[in-house]
Order: sequence, then C-alpha cells, then structure tokens
Amino acid sequence: MRLLIDTHLLLWAAGQSARLSPQARGLIADPDNELLFSAASLWEVAIKAGLGRPDFSVDAARLRRGLLTNGYHELAVTGEHAVAVMGLPMIHKDPFDRLLLAQGMVEDITLLTSDPVMTQYPVSVRQV
Repeated sequence: MRLLIDTHLLLWAAGQSARLSPQARGLIADPDNELLFSAASLWEVAIKAGLGRPDFSVDAARLRRGLLTNGYHELAVTGEHAVAVMGLPMIHKDPFDRLLLAQGMVEDITLLTSDPVMTQYPVSVRQV
C-alpha cells in the first residue's frame, strides 16, 4: 500500500516518540508499504520551527535526509495538487493538511494521520 505520512506522524516516527501508535508503527515498519512524505511537510516544519513552535523543533533539512535514508520517497508539490485543494470542502482550516489531502486524492495515495478531522474528507485517509 502507498502511504503518505502526515507531518506529525513523520516527526513522531523520526523522534521515536511514544505518541506514535502501535498501529502506525506497524504500518510504517511493514516492508510491503511504500512510505511517502510531502515536500509540504518539510515546508510546514521549516515555517513552524522558525516561529519557535516546540512541537516542530527539528531541522527540516536533517529530517529530509533521515527520511530519505530510511527509505521514504519524497512527493513534490505540483500545480495539480494546489488546484485540487479548491475542490476540498472547508472542513479543516490548516493549509498544510489540506494540501496533503489534495496530494493523496490526486496521486491515489492513502494519507496516514492521527487527526480525526481528516477522516471527514472524501479521500483515502487512515487514522492511526
């Protein structure tokens, strides 16, 4: 299964956080799953770390290197992804999460998240 990992799960997986659920750990560790991260997640980390958010206190370049080293594939943000955001209902206000949802929809990838609000969208989302 192709899984687009949302920003918080990426941070928790990279930091070996206890916040990462056993179900999420299992899906991430399963060699049959293709793990992807969005360039939008790196952008979010860079912006929020720069604002001093303690839950984003990580270097985005180091995070990217670690993800690539550990077999994750980077998903670029395209114009098609940006335009697809317009078709999403205004359930979630976070622009980064909305872009991840649009990428999942356009690329036919399941978005893996801990956010229950994301499951309200008519796209493939798996809450863990």
